Amino acid sequence: MSRQDEAQAAGALAGDAVAGVIGIVEDVHRAVAGRVDGYLPPPAAPVSVVRRGVTDALYIAVTRGQRMLAAGVAELVSRRGESSDLLSEHPVGQRLATIVNGLWGDKVADRHPAIALRTAVRVDGHDLLIDPETVAAAFPDAGPTMVVFVHGLVQGEEAWGPRTVAPVPGEPEPSPDDGLPYGQRLEKDLGLTPVYVRYNSGLRVSENGKRLSALLDDLVAAWPVPVEQIALVGASMGGLVARSACHYGHRDSLSWAAVVRIVVTLGTPHLGAPLEQGAHVVDIVLRKLPETEPFSRILGSRSVGVKDLRYGNLVEEDWFGHDPDELLTDRATHVPFLDHATYYFVAATVTRDSAHPAGHLLGDGLVRYSSASGNGKVRRIPFDHDKGFHLTGVHHLSMLNNPIVYDKLRQWLSPLAASQEGHGTG
Repeated sequence: MSRQDEAQAAGALAGDAVAGVIGIVEDVHRAVAGRVDGYLPPPAAPVSVVRRGVTDALYIAVTRGQRMLAAGVAELVSRRGESSDLLSEHPVGQRLATIVNGLWGDKVADRHPAIALRTAVRVDGHDLLIDPETVAAAFPDAGPTMVVFVHGLVQGEEAWGPRTVAPVPGEPEPSPDDGLPYGQRLEKDLGLTPVYVRYNSGLRVSENGKRLSALLDDLVAAWPVPVEQIALVGASMGGLVARSACHYGHRDSLSWAAVVRIVVTLGTPHLGAPLEQGAHVVDIVLRKLPETEPFSRILGSRSVGVKDLRYGNLVEEDWFGHDPDELLTDRATHVPFLDHATYYFVAATVTRDSAHPAGHLLGDGLVRYSSASGNGKVRRIPFDHDKGFHLTGVHHLSMLNNPIVYDKLRQWLSPLAASQEGHGTG
């Protein structure tokens, strides 16, 4: 893939976006005008005919302009910087790519594959080629225990940190390590090797689960030393992807799945996310009238990955053969935990008390406590009660780099370090 390929895809995507807006404006215009025409007396019919002719000519001209704009965007982007520099390797390009892929990733993959993210191990802002020589060079201190970090929706590996920790009056001074990425701290404190992955969060969770499973199997085969233990840490959607990968890895009898020992989910909507459920209802309502139906396309165009968050879908059976827009029907099937792994969760609330009405309603702002803990009235995720943690007074994204969460991770993953040391490493 070249920079020119990316530029052409970016221009085409920009053209699609503009065309979508134009289409919505046009259809709303026609719907409103059509309703007005219905109230006009017969003598006014010629006026309506003229009005429709002018409108048609206007939108044809605008559409042609949109095509020229898309071509211009592609040309402009392709000329900026060295021709050998991929747009997706620039920090701004990477961030835009994760957002675009998260919101419309399934469509990007189908129509503009040059800018679709692939499931990959990320090292220094680049996809890692999985072969023994390249992996050994990227992980010179690789140990037998790896901790795999799986980000959430519209994110990439950069979401895990670092961050600046400001002193808080009346609180202890922050540690020099506070604010460092979890993986870096776990490597320093416990001798565990961190691995960061990136994926197209707009694809089905089940598809990403399969891809992550295949990637980890290849990575284990290429790892510099025999892999004895794996821990997965998934944030938000990443927790669903991690659980899905475990399911498919176990189903396919892949070697990596056999050495998974710990799975940790941070703010994961195991039972669904109310924001997606609300968007779904609004989408259905907007479709009811000709004047609002065009606006439903904005919500309706959200990726299938986003739609999987409605009820926490993990596997193909949850969606295959079903209408993705059927009204509030939970078809998520039970996906058991791996028998040989221990599962932990962190669930947060913006309030200090999870039972507080605001805490119950809002959760961490995006995911409710009951969903993140898997403790629903109709469906339950089989977490042990003593293997969860309630983080209070914080929002959803705070779990990605939080000293309290790190303390729990270190506590939960310490047995892996002890086992590693027992085998003479670490």
